[in-house]
Amino acid sequence: MKKHLFFILLSLLITVTVAQDRMQTADETVVTKHQVTVKGKPVPYTATTGTQPVWNEEGKAIAAVHYTYYERNDIKDKSKRPLFISFNGGPGSGSVWMHLAYTGPKILKIDEEGFPIQPYGVRDNPNTILDVADIVFVNPVNTGYSRILDKEVKREVFFGVNEDIAYLAEWINTFVTRKNRWEAPKYLIGESYGTTRVSGLALELQNKQWMYLNGVILVSPTELGIHNSGGRRDGPLGMALRVPYFTAAAWYHNKLSEELQSKDLLEVLEESENYSINELMPVLAKGGFINEAVKRETARKIAGFSGISEKVVLQHNLDVPAAYFWKELLRDEGYTVGRLDSRYKGIDRTEAGSRPDFNAELTSWLHAFTPAVNHYYRKVLNYKTDIKYNMFGPVRPWNGDGDNTGEQLRQAMAQNPYLHTMIQSGYYDGATKYFDAKYTLWQLDPSGKMKDRFSFKGYRSGHMMYLRNDDLILSNDHLREFIKKTLPSAGTPAKY
Repeated sequence: MKKHLFFILLSLLITVTVAQDRMQTADETVVTKHQVTVKGKPVPYTATTGTQPVWNEEGKAIAAVHYTYYERNDIKDKSKRPLFISFNGGPGSGSVWMHLAYTGPKILKIDEEGFPIQPYGVRDNPNTILDVADIVFVNPVNTGYSRILDKEVKREVFFGVNEDIAYLAEWINTFVTRKNRWEAPKYLIGESYGTTRVSGLALELQNKQWMYLNGVILVSPTELGIHNSGGRRDGPLGMALRVPYFTAAAWYHNKLSEELQSKDLLEVLEESENYSINELMPVLAKGGFINEAVKRETARKIAGFSGISEKVVLQHNLDVPAAYFWKELLRDEGYTVGRLDSRYKGIDRTEAGSRPDFNAELTSWLHAFTPAVNHYYRKVLNYKTDIKYNMFGPVRPWNGDGDNTGEQLRQAMAQNPYLHTMIQSGYYDGATKYFDAKYTLWQLDPSGKMKDRFSFKGYRSGHMMYLRNDDLILSNDHLREFIKKTLPSAGTPAKY
């Protein structure tokens, strides 16, 4: 009897834990209701977050792609309401950046210039474009909460330029069908590597899914985003496109001459751009056969536009790498400058060296974004999971073969008279440089017959230009203007 009671008491005292695999669910949604004030007016909206499958040819779910969809819920007729489909870059980056700092209804708690503050978290975004468009933020496989489900599937199915475009186009088709948004005007917006992604998707959606777009927005476009549309950015071309960025960063840190420093940034950049294209590039094209006097005069001018010494420019044969510039510009003050946003400063182990120890801006951003996104999903959107949110997920090796995304975007525009493209760039971005982006714009359509459908917008910030409050306001307003410009009047035919 005593033995029997012992086992009864033991069973009551012991908590039995059932082992669970930490696996993502293929198909689930969590829906919540919210409201945000935009331009002084209330905007009620529904937030749907969850996963939607990627299927193989046999109809088996092989991956779960996590998304967050914001839909204004006081609009009765959705046929005319634009749908934005938003991607970030990496290519292993989650959608958190533009989601919680640019176009979404919530933004980070940061200061006016974009630096972290505590307590961490989110607040309402009074500049969100949700007043004029619905938005879905998509996390490609292995980013955010998205994961491969079938461990037998080869990673190569997802991780490459064209592989990424192919499965995401199928995913978008399913999403648009499920949400009954086929009538809606549609826009793709991508940041950094996301510009490569959306450039390719523009044609893939059109030719394989029969889905036609009204607009593509390239935020801080990468070189890959315009592959085969202007050639690689190295040699004389690379340096000529680099100097105006040097000028911007040096101007911000007060490293230019008194004459240049006294002018507005845009005035100085115009001078630097004209010099780079009209004078510097022809000189650099001569390589080691540059006349010695011309070489020294060129070094003097580069130094004047970059804030670094003539000696350093000559030591690099007039071709100063961006990484060296990040180390050199404030070397005498004991600081480095950021790669993606050169307003940020870092401290290295030693002042000597040819490149910074770390990216000052990226550590600052992760400082603010990581706690905010984890808090936001669990506490605000009620999405609870043990899956880790991958700010940067494992997607390497990444297959870059067959990247023709610049030409794919041009083809999509040529075939669709409704389709427009806008580029948004920050002047202080040293990774995807603003003048590189302008050059991209000039090269995408060599015929010049579609140039009225391309536009460029620049901002006094870096890669994520929207982190600076003034540019957050301006860049979202530019999106509103772009939407208005690209919505044809009812009955206007798509024809040349």
